Amino acid sequence: MEVKSQIEEQAIAANKAARSLANVSTIVKNDALKAMAEALCLCKNYILEENKTDMESARQNGMSESMLDRLMLTEGRIEGMAEGLRQVAELADPVGEVVSGRQLANGLNLTKVRVPLGVIAIIYEARPNVTADAIGLCLKSGNAVILKGGSEAIRSNKAIAGVLTEAAENAGIPKAAVQFIDSVERAAVQELIRMDRYVDVVIPRGGAGLINMVVQNSSVPVIQTGVGVCHTFVDENADLVMARDIAFNAKVSRPAVCNAMETLLVHEKIAADFLPAMLKRYFDAGVKIFGCPQTKTFDTRVEPATEEDWAKEYGDLRLSVKIVKDIDEAIDHIAEYGTKHSEAIVTRSYESARKFQQNVDAAAVYVNASTRFTDGFEFGFGAEIGISTQKLHARGPMALPELTSVKYLINGTGQIRG
Repeated sequence: MEVKSQIEEQAIAANKAARSLANVSTIVKNDALKAMAEALCLCKNYILEENKTDMESARQNGMSESMLDRLMLTEGRIEGMAEGLRQVAELADPVGEVVSGRQLANGLNLTKVRVPLGVIAIIYEARPNVTADAIGLCLKSGNAVILKGGSEAIRSNKAIAGVLTEAAENAGIPKAAVQFIDSVERAAVQELIRMDRYVDVVIPRGGAGLINMVVQNSSVPVIQTGVGVCHTFVDENADLVMARDIAFNAKVSRPAVCNAMETLLVHEKIAADFLPAMLKRYFDAGVKIFGCPQTKTFDTRVEPATEEDWAKEYGDLRLSVKIVKDIDEAIDHIAEYGTKHSEAIVTRSYESARKFQQNVDAAAVYVNASTRFTDGFEFGFGAEIGISTQKLHARGPMALPELTSVKYLINGTGQIRG
């Protein structure tokens, strides 16, 4: 008899649970989400203690401050996770939604409805909040979920998953609909992404290294998320006070997240008026600047930018700055180095705003706002499973509709095909 691995056993259990979960009523799912939110708050001290241990280990291993910020949980962040679950409970259930329907010429009635994807595997790095977001969104959309978090957050993730799984099962969600892989071995990821017999979709959340590894090695369909080389372009017609506030927020508010700005593009006609004060503000906040030769003339602390800098997702308090001759050069630069995540223009010109939004190819394109808003919670989706930077099926913050597929229901009266 073939001996199955622990991960294969979990995948089989999730696959079986997914068939039952697809038929669970909206009322039961919503009650479960509310119970899960309550459980998070009731167990916050336990979760915080486990997270404290993860934080101590991460510091000892030399984790950067920006990554430590991703890993850290607080009472406020746990409450935010709970609120995300409550918001998902209030959203419309996509399962069973009629997308379209019509009667064919031969009398057949054709109806297109939303159905769950089935089993979704989430592979992610040091962000414990992903555990709650993923479980909540997957259960509401009728999908079983297999979670494989990073070793840095193993205690935090295990605690959150345990609390939520118990609450969900007590509220009527099929047992085994949530699976948490507690192995910290890299081989566990390789095994999971080859489980195409039981897993329907893999969603990696993390840096370029993780995402590229999953894309290149998975036999399960992959939805790519997260890598964010995001830009802000300050146009010649920009309100410079507004532009400084937006550019500062986009880089400094949370530099480790994927919607943070990595490159600032500045129109040459306003560079002298805009950059000196902007650069000083960055340096005062501890930002390290890499700039083009023109940018360096405004502050001696600016280091020369390399070709690698323009394409780099720093994920910390580093920033590339380039002066461009016009909006066309800005758009061309974004096309060359962007990752199709989030891009912004600051301008008072309607024509420039329209041109930028029409010609920049990204999941989210902003006018006069920070790229930091690209987020399922901020968009009113309750939470997100990730931010898709591809174009097939899902793009941008992925919430409930993006976690479904479709099924055609055909009803006839004895028709046969000639």
